[in-house]
Order: sequence, then structure tokens, then C-alpha cells
Amino acid sequence: MQDLLSMLHALRRPPLLMRAARIGAEDYRRSVHLPRLIGYGQLPRHGSALLKLMELEAELNAQRLSGDTGYSLVRHVDVLIAMVAEARILRASQAA
Repeated sequence: MQDLLSMLHALRRPPLLMRAARIGAEDYRRSVHLPRLIGYGQLPRHGSALLKLMELEAELNAQRLSGDTGYSLVRHVDVLIAMVAEARILRASQAA
């Protein structure tokens, strides 16, 4: 999991996007927000969820950089919020 957290730490995104994600992560509720982003059903473990969210975010970032008209800033921020919150939960579980 440390490699996963290292990969997350290495991401470089616009400061405003990350600031919005950090603020939004305070109100993150896994059981409500995660299924909406990665699909309904049984919730995956934190590491698996974070990996899936990172894949989604990479696609959204590619759309943002290419100027794709289908790009959704709101969805991008939602995914970043979930990534930040899941990373916090994962770090906390490793520390315990």
C-alpha cells in the first residue's frame, strides 16, 4: 500500500482542484459517495478503491488537459475528494 500512497503523493494537479478536494474530503461518507463513483455493490477495500479512483482520475485529467468537451469539472473534483478521503482512511488504518 505504501507504493499506492507514494503514487498518490506524486500526482501534480492544479492547486485549486486539490484545495477543493481537501475541503470536500472533510464531509466524505464512504458508503454514500464511493458507490456513486465506482459503481454499486459491495464496497471494495480502501486500497482497491483508491486504485480504481486513481484510474478514473487519470482519465478525467487526460480529458481536462486535452480540452475534451465531455470533461466534467464536478466529477473530477468528486473523484479527487474520494481519493483524498480514502488515502486518509488508508493512512489511519496503517498507523493503527
